[in-house]
Amino acid sequence: MTELLLQLAYLVAAVLFIFGLKFMTHPKTAVRGNLFGAGGMLLATLLALVGLVPGSLPLIAVGLVVGSAVGAVLAVKIQMTAMPQLVALFNGSGGAASVLVAGAALMYAGKQPPHSILATAATGIIGAVTFWGSLVAYAKLQELKAFRKPFSVTGQQAINAALAAGVVVLGGLMLLGEAWSWAYLPLVVLASLLGLMLVLPIGGADMPVVIALLNSYSGLAAAATGFVVNNNVLIISGSLVGASGIILTQLMCKAMNRSLTHVLFGVMEAGSVSDAKEVYANVRSTSPDDVAMILDSAQRVVFVPGYGMAVAQAQHAVRNLGKLLEERGCQVEYAIHPVAGRMPGHMNVLLAEADVPYEQLKEMNEINPTLETVDVAIVIGANDVVNPVARTDPKSPIAGMPIIDVDKARTVIVVKRSLSPGFAGIPNPLFAADNTLMLFADGQKAVLDIVAALKET
Repeated sequence: MTELLLQLAYLVAAVLFIFGLKFMTHPKTAVRGNLFGAGGMLLATLLALVGLVPGSLPLIAVGLVVGSAVGAVLAVKIQMTAMPQLVALFNGSGGAASVLVAGAALMYAGKQPPHSILATAATGIIGAVTFWGSLVAYAKLQELKAFRKPFSVTGQQAINAALAAGVVVLGGLMLLGEAWSWAYLPLVVLASLLGLMLVLPIGGADMPVVIALLNSYSGLAAAATGFVVNNNVLIISGSLVGASGIILTQLMCKAMNRSLTHVLFGVMEAGSVSDAKEVYANVRSTSPDDVAMILDSAQRVVFVPGYGMAVAQAQHAVRNLGKLLEERGCQVEYAIHPVAGRMPGHMNVLLAEADVPYEQLKEMNEINPTLETVDVAIVIGANDVVNPVARTDPKSPIAGMPIIDVDKARTVIVVKRSLSPGFAGIPNPLFAADNTLMLFADGQKAVLDIVAALKET
């Protein structure tokens, strides 16, 4: 009866996970979804403690206290601009935990049936790839000097294929019996190398896609671990994360015109880069007063936020400028690119924090057909997602990536600290277009200065 109640409670935790994902599909219910998911995880954790050997409880308690403390500090201290890096570390931690749990089960659980050995091998492969791939993704997102440029070697795909074949062979050896359990360690080592080789060649502009894929991998590793330790809620929750992650990856690939197959096998090309001096030969700068004069007669204004807005914490200033324009009878909208920032939904979260009405957020496919009727498009810290070379240069690193067509607006105001390139590392000819004016300043200060000048007009 106790075992039945335990499994029913696990089922409740799984249902909470499912409803949590459902609610997180819409901004208005996202907080509730997060609470459901957290509640499900708390319940699952408490249930996992029920069957523990009493002597292990002190060590488990230490782990819970340390983990909770680290989580609380991260929740308070981490800025929104660093959230993608944190997600990468979370993915990697999940992969590492799966590898360690499966390895411990292999060492101490005694003789296991073939399906458990197969699950152990799968856990080691997926978990190791996730851990090391996530560390590389973190380094690229953090823009560490050694990882800024894509890295590849001659015969990259042949090496990847050899590593993949190696882990499959070692996994097969593990199925031969207990005497071959030693193969788990070299399997993890080869899978670790594979994880590095799959992510190192991918450029920084494609990291949002990679993060989504690694999130899926972490879920699959957890699901495989569930089969190793015979835990149903781990199987269900891992499967949910794995499935939702791969769906998100496919949507991201579509948004960036990338091949899912290329992402899976690390064959995304870096492309060529134009000369910045030539591209920026005719850049024109402006001032907050001049921008205020332009906005004074505008009937329709579209804000295009990017990572620079997050860095400057300018979302509240942008919202205030939007309210001021609305009071003057101007139609205000916010154009959101699927990969603006460093991860999916980055801009949506920031604007929601500033109480921007969800109805004013327009997806790229919705806003693009009407941009020719926009009086002023204000780009706040965005770069690659508004770069027209994606449409015009087939050799560009972002070639074919759908962008927000702000260059079609009547006037474009770009608020940016400098002409430095975006995450793709390429110059943006939009900055030198005939209908573009550059306002070089910190995003928050620039918008506040525009608000002050507009109030005086």
